[in-house]
Order: sequence, then structure tokens, then C-alpha cells
Amino acid sequence: MAEIVIKGVAKTFGAFTALHSVDLTVADREFVVLLGASGCGKTTLLRIIAGLESASGGEVWIGGRRVDHLPPRQRGIAMVFQNYAVFPHLTVFENIAFGLRMQNLPMAEITRRVERTAELMHIEQLLKRYSGQLSGGQRQRVAVARALAMEPSVILMDEPLSNLDALLRLEMRAELKGILAESQTTTIYVTHDQVEAMSLADRIAVMQGGHILQAAEPIEVYRNPAARFVGAFIGNPPMNFLPANRGAGGWEVAGLPVLGPESGEALEFAVRPEDLRPAAKGLPAHVKIVEPLGPHLLVTCDVAGHGFRAILESDTSVRTGDLLHLAPLEGRARWFDLATGHSVPV
Repeated sequence: MAEIVIKGVAKTFGAFTALHSVDLTVADREFVVLLGASGCGKTTLLRIIAGLESASGGEVWIGGRRVDHLPPRQRGIAMVFQNYAVFPHLTVFENIAFGLRMQNLPMAEITRRVERTAELMHIEQLLKRYSGQLSGGQRQRVAVARALAMEPSVILMDEPLSNLDALLRLEMRAELKGILAESQTTTIYVTHDQVEAMSLADRIAVMQGGHILQAAEPIEVYRNPAARFVGAFIGNPPMNFLPANRGAGGWEVAGLPVLGPESGEALEFAVRPEDLRPAAKGLPAHVKIVEPLGPHLLVTCDVAGHGFRAILESDTSVRTGDLLHLAPLEGRARWFDLATGHSVPV
């Protein structure tokens, strides 16, 4: 078992607080992505789990034992870095075998593990080549193979695909989750790329300002963001937000009566662009830009002085300057408290 339990982990750098009492549990063999913008604390949290950074408070447990007092080599983990950290003067075989040699394993066992992980990462034909002769994508595969060869209970990955071009990222993303699932390894993966997070994760932990705002399955994070930041950060284009006014008869958004929460005074109405359809009664949207994007249209509008986007069917009759009325699909609108940023149930 390689469950990871993070209890109240905090980190300060002088007067700056990078992590505010973070709690997170990662189940055995689960793939969890820490997602957030630069400076949100995700890499700091990963480094604390790895033992590369000491926490200012809290506990880290791996496989049922507390490890925050242990050095990295005693935590049963392997780490894959953003810059690969492969040795250019060593062959691929020697790079993958490096950690195994440090454990003084028999040569037969080292060879077995190297060959197995090289085959898993589709680099078995490169074992005799020097790493300095490899492409970026090949070096990334070597770095992952080296981590897997250690047969760790946990793999920690810090933006491992960020240095690859778009096509290689797509290729590696398609393979990585299956490879890690086959190795039955618990994984924590750091990225700022929401597409990576959505496609790879069993669960996504969205971070902002040293806090975890929401930790849930990707579709739950996307459909039911627990905080305004989550809805704004995830999605391309992101959620639309409009101020809501409470009147005598209920809520109004852009002058349109809308069914909303029973409680609350200062709220925002939110809906994703793909959850809007033209309707006889809907939000009055003045069309500013129409972008044909193959299977759909991306329509940028002005709604009551606020920027607003809708993704509509490609055969929708709409032109710049038109007035559209847009209504959300049933059950797809969300509401957020303006003061706290938290989601408000309807």
C-alpha cells in the first residue's frame, strides 16, 4: 500500500506563506494532479512530500508511516523533474540503472529492470546510445524509465512534459497514464496545464495562494467548481460570469429573471460557453466577434457591459452586430458568492 496522507502541511519563507495548512489524501495507485498557476504552492508541496524541502508544520505519511522526518532516499519515492536530469555522458542503459547501482543490486536484477522499463517506455532500441545524443522526448522517456526502474511505491512528477513541443506532449500524455497504471504506482503530478490535468488525473487538486480549493474527479471539477477561481481557471474558454441582483421576485441577471439560490445577497451567475443555446427568452447578447472553428462557432458577445462567450453549432446563423438571446442548458448554470468566491447551491 502506498497511500499518501498530507496533514496540515504549511510552509513559510520569511514573511511569505507558501502553503496554508494543506490537507490531502492520495489513495494507493491513484493518479492525482496538483493544478494551479505559477506561485500557487504546488511545486513546494511536491518538494515537501519528496523531502527536498522541509515543512514549517504538519505531517506527511506514505504507506502508513510518517516520513516528513526522513531523507528522500528513505521515503520509497522516485521523482521526475521538469529538466529531465539525465546524464549526457552516460548511455541510456547507465542512466536508467543509476539509482539501481546506488542500491547495490545484483547486475542481473539491474539488467532485468532496465530492459523491462525501457521496453515499457519504447526506448529499448536506445539503450546503448548516449543520452546527450537524444531528442527532448527521448530524454523525457529515459527520465520516466529511470524512476520506474526503482520500483517505487510513489512517483512524483514536476511538470515533466512542459519542455516538449505540442505533438510530443500529446504523445507522452496518451501513454503516461497507462504506463503508470500498469506499474501500479501512486502518482502525484504537478502542472499548470489544465488539458494535461483533465486527461491524466483520477483526481485534480486545484490550488491557489497556498490552498487547495477543490480536490475531485476531473468532470466534477469542470462541471461543479467549488470556487469561482476553479471555474475561471479550468476551461478554454473559461466560464462566463455575470453579477446577479436580488429583486422582489427573485434574481435578475442582465435584466432577465433567473431561478437562483434561496439564500445569498451578492452573487454571481456563471455558465460555461458550451452550455448556452439561442432562445426566445435569454440573456441579451450583442455579438462582437464570430470565429468559425470547424465543428462549432466561438461567439464573443457583450452582455450588460460584460464580456461573454458562447460556443454554438457551426450552422448557427449569427453575424457580428447581431443581438442574440442566450439561455443556459437546464441545470448547467452555477452561482458564486461575491464575498467568498465559494459556490452556492441552488
